[in-house]
Amino acid sequence: MQGHRLRGLRDGTSGLVAMPASISKAPRPQRMAWPRLLDNTRLGGRAAAPTDGGRSEYQKDHDRLIFSEPFRKLSRKTQVHPLPENDRVHNRLTHTLEVSCVGRSLGELTGKRLAAAGELPPHVAAADVAAVVQAACLAHDIGNPPFGHAGEYAVRDWYSRRPIGFFSGCTPAAVQDFKTFEGNAQGFRLLTSLVDTVGLRLTYATLASFIKYPWSSVHAPRHRPGKFNYFDSERAIFTEICGKLGIVEHEAGVFARHPLVYLVEAADDICYAIIDIEDGIEMGILPPADVEALLCDLLTAPLQAEFRGAASSLTDNQRIRWLRGKAVDLLIEDCVQSFFSHAEAILCGRFASTLVEAGAPRVAQGIRAAKQMARDRIFTHSRKMEIEIGAYAAIDTLLDACSDSVRELLEVGNRDKLSYRASRVLTLMGEHAPPPGTPIEESYRLMNDFVSGLTDNRATRLAQAIRGAGG
Repeated sequence: MQGHRLRGLRDGTSGLVAMPASISKAPRPQRMAWPRLLDNTRLGGRAAAPTDGGRSEYQKDHDRLIFSEPFRKLSRKTQVHPLPENDRVHNRLTHTLEVSCVGRSLGELTGKRLAAAGELPPHVAAADVAAVVQAACLAHDIGNPPFGHAGEYAVRDWYSRRPIGFFSGCTPAAVQDFKTFEGNAQGFRLLTSLVDTVGLRLTYATLASFIKYPWSSVHAPRHRPGKFNYFDSERAIFTEICGKLGIVEHEAGVFARHPLVYLVEAADDICYAIIDIEDGIEMGILPPADVEALLCDLLTAPLQAEFRGAASSLTDNQRIRWLRGKAVDLLIEDCVQSFFSHAEAILCGRFASTLVEAGAPRVAQGIRAAKQMARDRIFTHSRKMEIEIGAYAAIDTLLDACSDSVRELLEVGNRDKLSYRASRVLTLMGEHAPPPGTPIEESYRLMNDFVSGLTDNRATRLAQAIRGAGG
């Protein structure tokens, strides 16, 4: 990257990724380079075949995700509201598709500016940058368990209540993984280790663009408590990806983000904030007027004037859709500008903010207000909390049954000697059932793979069946 074209930068000061203090003292910080960052080699070292004018390797990543089973399951996983009765409320799949559309736009605008500056390697077109961001957006929630974040908390809580002896045979790092179970790390495991034994074989560039929290559960307390992107079981794969792309390493096991992660994060921020409050209208939690006022504040003065001139002839839904469309357009433009305003800090791994927070004050304040409205009035709604309590009970039942069965298998050493109940549970676990002799740590990981891969509906039905069989 030619530094003089993208200079005049300032570091973000508020954000989610805490960088080690030693970075600012380095006289010559390491700097990432776009030719390496956009490597289209597939995980495992499979070199990309020469293109013949058809799909690029990054576009193939997009298609592989779309056609994968874990992606299809997102249609029955919670976005914000578990098991909603209103079909117009977003699920995890519709949210993901919207994020991917916004991400494609962010990537396309970014790719065009990089191409115009001569920063892209010969094998990468501007549209390929869009394809990488879009593919990473498609994958960004692929590891989430049933019931959304409530499912994550339920898994963590279950492991935290186990006695010390339950973890006999597990490494300290594995115990930390279990007690702080994270959907992002589960997604990385799924993409790299679980599908067809070696993941979906995505390109290094797309996989790195998926990694929002580039550290392990052991490092998380010093960077972003409760957030991390790889379990100890995927440490070697994670390190391989970062090494291949020349990602800045701040300390052993802790890396900078791939620059395109900031675009994926921005796409999620934009959709998450706006979608949550739109769903609040659908659920009868928020009045349209409150959402209308919030979205209007995101707009520039000329657009606000245009809206006031047209508002009287529009219905409530039409006004919300008009405002949403204009707001998303402005947010995309602002985030791309923010990306290039902070490009030097991003490429040196020193950018400690988000593109939204580091952008125009109007944008940052508007997104914060939207998220605050969601926290105060949607996330605490009684129906949502009631269903989440049920989600905890379902996760507890499933993990109780699975752990009893895998521990019994480890004890007896042969599936033919298992109790009827344990045998049936392991059969339900399918490909995630540990073979006889599997160490206890890997057995627990397989158990988590099974539970996290369930949809809301499937998890609810299985938990009910298990309770019935046990009662």
